[in-house]
Amino acid sequence: MHNNRDEIRDFLASRRAKITPQQAGLAPGGRRRVPGLRREEVAVLAGVSTDWYTRLEKGHITGVSDDVLNAVARALQLDDAERAHLFDLARAAGAGHRPRRPAHKIRPGLQRMLDAMTDAPAIIRNGRMDILAANRLGRAMYWPVFQTAHPGTGQSPARSRPANIARFQFLDPAGPGFFPDWDTSADVTVALLRTEAGRDPYNKDLTDLIGELSTRSADFRTRWAQHNVRLHHAGTKTFHHSAVGDLTLDYESMDLQADPGLNLTVYTAAPDTPAHDALRLLASWAATLDQADQPQDVDAGPPHS
Repeated sequence: MHNNRDEIRDFLASRRAKITPQQAGLAPGGRRRVPGLRREEVAVLAGVSTDWYTRLEKGHITGVSDDVLNAVARALQLDDAERAHLFDLARAAGAGHRPRRPAHKIRPGLQRMLDAMTDAPAIIRNGRMDILAANRLGRAMYWPVFQTAHPGTGQSPARSRPANIARFQFLDPAGPGFFPDWDTSADVTVALLRTEAGRDPYNKDLTDLIGELSTRSADFRTRWAQHNVRLHHAGTKTFHHSAVGDLTLDYESMDLQADPGLNLTVYTAAPDTPAHDALRLLASWAATLDQADQPQDVDAGPPHS
């Protein structure tokens, strides 16, 4: 049975290690074995006893009030994503075992919404980083990821699986080339997976993916051990596409309220920028993909020699 006590312990300990006494407004207090705060210092800052905080950091979080969790979050100077993660861990500890969520199916209305977006790449993914739906530009932009998800004749059709950004990023040789700022992008991916694991710790598909990545990628293992989490709402991301070159795009990302667990991300470029021109070229290239029924059957070369 899944037990998230280790997750709670490691998360709180990792956050405590990041805060120095000076940052917390405390005197250094002589020689210290670790750079971060001691448990008793967090307890003082949170207004609880040292014994109580020690039990909390050992994973005994069931039944802890929101007020106390907020006090601990303030003492550890958690950001919004870290605070939400702490509350997710507390909810998971109190909920007991739950069956994993059923596989998401994309409603026809969602696909129609995507298809209506003709000038911007758009995808719908789940918290496991599976791309479950895309419009034409979204599929063209994430072409290498879809190619990995649908292997060629050398693999059994049973091995075909959803296009997964994390698996492509860490396990596919093409991953580093597709994400020019690979280190930063990899940090974000792992933080999003860690956030999702806090929300849905009993999702077997998610834990299987994390196990696969941890086994096969030292880069993933290192990042996973850092217990970093994040919210993913807006920003800028750079891709290197084999057909159109670099794409530096703004993105807006939002959870779909009618479809819990699904997230819509839309990429745009300001007019009269190289990225805008690259998107137009991507649209031209995407039109060549429409000639085939299946993406893996199409020549992925650029539209112009």
